[in-house]
Amino acid sequence: MLPALVLPYLPGDCRAPADLPKDAASFDLPIALGVLAGSGQIESDKLADYAVVGELALDGTIRPTKGALSMAMAAAEQKGLRGMLVPSGSAAEAAVVEGVDVIAVNSLAQAVAFLSGDIEIEPTPSRLDDLFRELSTYTDDFSDVRGQEMAKRAMTVSAAGGHNILMVGPPGSGKTMLAKRVPTVLPDLTSDESIETTRIYSAVGRLKPGQPLLAVRPYRPPHHTISNAGLVGGGSIPGPGEISLAHNGVLFLDELPEFNRQTLEVLRQPLEDGTVTISRALSSTTFPANFMLIAALNPCPCGYRGDSVRSCHCTPPQIERYMSKISGPLLDRIDIHIEVPAVPFQELSGGAPGTSSAEMRDYVTTARRVQAARFTGTVTRHNADMTHRQTRQFCRLDKEGNTLLRASMTELGLSARAHDKILRVARTIADLDTSETIEPMHLNEAINYRMLDRDFWT
Repeated sequence: MLPALVLPYLPGDCRAPADLPKDAASFDLPIALGVLAGSGQIESDKLADYAVVGELALDGTIRPTKGALSMAMAAAEQKGLRGMLVPSGSAAEAAVVEGVDVIAVNSLAQAVAFLSGDIEIEPTPSRLDDLFRELSTYTDDFSDVRGQEMAKRAMTVSAAGGHNILMVGPPGSGKTMLAKRVPTVLPDLTSDESIETTRIYSAVGRLKPGQPLLAVRPYRPPHHTISNAGLVGGGSIPGPGEISLAHNGVLFLDELPEFNRQTLEVLRQPLEDGTVTISRALSSTTFPANFMLIAALNPCPCGYRGDSVRSCHCTPPQIERYMSKISGPLLDRIDIHIEVPAVPFQELSGGAPGTSSAEMRDYVTTARRVQAARFTGTVTRHNADMTHRQTRQFCRLDKEGNTLLRASMTELGLSARAHDKILRVARTIADLDTSETIEPMHLNEAINYRMLDRDFWT
């Protein structure tokens, strides 16, 4: 009897559909064992009980394979399978899945000996809880950032409600430091989120050695020269891009106007839906892409427009061309816009540390707890994800608030989408204050986070 095969990403009958190309090197080991069994060179009662994956080297050793986690999950769902044989280098990753025995093998000879009953190999233990304890730590902290307390407040609001945020400021003002530390104030990954994100990294072979599971939220800062396919995914056989690698984490786009405008425009649908679909002639593939977008840019090509110390030499046409690379529809999908000015020397040289990640995280956790109770029984998780109906239900304003919002809409010329963004951000600010209603001060702060619409784009 031939050993069971488990193809990546194909639950159920792995032989169908027949027209789908199957070219993964992970089929080397099962094919070799199948040939040995079919030619009568090995006999085993275990062949039907175990799935087999692994790439064979010319010397018979077995190399790690991509997608071991997804294949283990598929094996766990197949009835009649007791476990699976995997390369030793992929065993810890596959063992994350409970309910399937993961047998780690180093060579073809060892796999044959196990299936023939000549040796016994203990299943690789899961260690899921241990991995979370060992790997769920951050080395960065917001206390490293001197000054910028207003920006930290905006980051707290952004993290609490899952809002996208845009920072405008001169070079060296701390925009990258702020963005890099946002994952430290987000809630811990749940086990489901961790496995979901790890599957993406596993499929493209991006898991680091000794790290079979992602226990911290991903932070992806792609360079502005990235292509459309590199950012959203693609290829002849569709693969995930940077926005999927940032799933359940943070995508940081530094020097936003330097990105190709067409590349930025492809972000519009994933920002709304939390998924991205790559279509080809014969099929389409959908990848998860639920990320928090943080973008940063200089106020002009030289970076010193409005700076009190350095003078800007950019002409109005140059500034207009620079800013025109960011379209209004994309800007509408970014909830919070803030200025990040240069930090004065007194704050840089001062001994008092700034607000720490632990302090900010306490506020974020409180607000997230309120949102979890609010959206119980729905697919919505954060205020930023609220539907139009939920926005009308949970973001009601009193008479003073309506007057304030109406005046701001008229003055800034904001779109209907920006109107809803303001309400959702105001709801998050109210949650941070543990207020059941949106007060005028909450709404006023949310409106101030849209002021860059007027200053730079209108």
